[in-house]
Amino acid sequence: MVVFFSYVLLGLSLAAPIGPVNAAQVDRGIKNGFLNAWVLGLGSVIADIVYMIAVFLGFSQFIEIPIIKAFLWLFGCFVLTYTGIESLYSAGKFVNTTRTNDETLQKSFLTGFLMSISNPLTILFWLGIYGSVLAKTATTYNEEQLLLYSSGIILGLVIWDITMACIASSFRKLLTAKVLTLITILSSLSLIGFGIFFGYEAYKLFF
Repeated sequence: MVVFFSYVLLGLSLAAPIGPVNAAQVDRGIKNGFLNAWVLGLGSVIADIVYMIAVFLGFSQFIEIPIIKAFLWLFGCFVLTYTGIESLYSAGKFVNTTRTNDETLQKSFLTGFLMSISNPLTILFWLGIYGSVLAKTATTYNEEQLLLYSSGIILGLVIWDITMACIASSFRKLLTAKVLTLITILSSLSLIGFGIFFGYEAYKLFF
C-alpha cells in the first residue's frame, strides 16, 4: 500500500509543474467556474493516459521520429497560441463576479486534451519519467502490479486536476474583477509564450 501511495505522489509531482494546462485551468476557473476547469484538466489527464499506454506498448520510437515530433511542435504552437489569443480577447469582459456560461464542457475538455496531446514536452516527459519508472517496476513486479501502480500515477494526476479546479474557481469569489482580469491576461500571455516557444522548436527541427 505504501508503494501504491508513492506512485500517487509521483503522479502529483508530475502534474504540479506550471505549464499550459495549469494556466488554462486558472483561466477557465475564473471565467466559468469549477466544472469547466476540472473538465479541461480531465482532458489533459486522458491525453496523459494515451501517452502512458503508448509507452507501455512500446510506441515511443514512433513518437521520436523527427517529422512526427516537428508536426507535434507545430500543432502545439497552433493550439496554445489560438487558446491564448482567444482568452486574451475576452479578458476584459469581467463586469461582475457572475460566472459566464459561454464555454461548453465539450470545448473545455477538447482544449485540455489537445493542449496535452500536442505538447512534445509532455511526450518527452512521459517517455523519460514513465519509461524509466516502467523499466524499474517491470524488473520487480508482475504485470498486474504494474497496472495497479500505473493507476496510482493516474490517481495523482486526477487529484491535482481537482485541486487546481478548486483553486481556480475560488479565485472568482475571493478577488476583485480587476485582479481577475489581470490574472486572465497573465495566463493568456503564458499560453501564447508557450505557443511561440513550440513554434521556435518546430522551426529548429525544420531548419
